[in-house]
Amino acid sequence: PLGIVGVITAFNFPCAVFGWNAAIALICGALLTLYGAPSTSLVTVATAKIIAEVLNKNKINPNVLTVVQGGADIGQKMSEDVRIPLVSFTGSTKVGKIVKRAVEDRFGRSLL
Repeated sequence: PLGIVGVITAFNFPCAVFGWNAAIALICGALLTLYGAPSTSLVTVATAKIIAEVLNKNKINPNVLTVVQGGADIGQKMSEDVRIPLVSFTGSTKVGKIVKRAVEDRFGRSLL
């Protein structure tokens, strides 16, 4: 496990992107920090609530998942944070290049 995996999702696939990343990260023993697109904040919260219920039913601490909300500054901070060794981003090519540069500057890993 890498520790924390940061997941930044796009507006058009917020649940799918999170699900794909969460499945792999949790199987590997990583923790997750999810930042959904600002236009999908309610979807992000609803998805996190469902996941927390599933984790509780399976006697897994729901704190393996953290949800953060906000604007583009949150994605920027996640990309720059050395405590998040892997950042997964789904979205535009323009923003993907920004995320990749920020993660690479701190020698982190990214999935774009």
